[in-house]
Amino acid sequence: MADETVYPDIESVLTGLLGDEVAGDPTSDKQWVRRSSQQLSKELKEKGYQVCNRVVCQVLKSMGFSLRVNVKKRASTSHAPSRDAQFDYITAQRKAYLAANLPVISIDTKKKELIGNFMAKGRSWCKNPVEVNEYSYASLAQCLAVPYGVYDVAKNHGYVYVGRSVDTPEFAATAVHKWWTDWGSQKYPGKTELLILADGGGSNGCRSRAWRKQVQTQLCDGLGLTVTVCHYPPSCSKYNPIERRLFSHISMNWAGKPLLNLEVMLAYIRGTKTAKGLAVEASLLEGDFKKG
Repeated sequence: MADETVYPDIESVLTGLLGDEVAGDPTSDKQWVRRSSQQLSKELKEKGYQVCNRVVCQVLKSMGFSLRVNVKKRASTSHAPSRDAQFDYITAQRKAYLAANLPVISIDTKKKELIGNFMAKGRSWCKNPVEVNEYSYASLAQCLAVPYGVYDVAKNHGYVYVGRSVDTPEFAATAVHKWWTDWGSQKYPGKTELLILADGGGSNGCRSRAWRKQVQTQLCDGLGLTVTVCHYPPSCSKYNPIERRLFSHISMNWAGKPLLNLEVMLAYIRGTKTAKGLAVEASLLEGDFKKG
């Protein structure tokens, strides 16, 4: 590097400037710098080293630093004392229901999707890239699709109900109600008990009184079911079976493919299959579900 020829000691001087400005992971060799390259360049010039911020970046790279984004890898431990007990309880309930051939479903809302010719995350095999709109503004979309999933744990069968309103407790309970009337009552004839596995937050969250009211009204009173709802602890939604057994496969199936309209979206959902026999049904869930 030319500047290292002019200033052979620039790396050691830069190391001295960093001092306490370098942070790191004590269990690994990962390190990062708190100050920007512009600030470091200014301080080097004050010491007589006429280098621009681009040169500072090059020196930092030679020292092993690089620009990186944050990585989500740490699980929350604030609820660790009760978390194991919650998991043990959920496991016991799940095993008991499955042993008795009672329905066990995992529910959740998948990420909302803009419907239209918009950029889709991921890549797909094609000879030429698909041309999409330059901007992904909600105002340019046909609608905002809200996919709500119901995953039958025992049957390895998924059901996705796509709404065009908002994700509310009423919407969530209506999706489960429709699943039971369309599919559940046929697959589990004569059964009147249902176990629901759900995340701790969202429209079916553990603190939502509206969700509990809708479960009582629509499922218990309306269908005559005895419903048990088990919520996973905070920051543990990835353990909810629907996340890894249904939603992940749907996302991979439409990766890199714009969701041009609702029919295309439903077709991608229905076309999701796995080597372990996953099958998925999809339909629209009409209705205007209002917040509040």
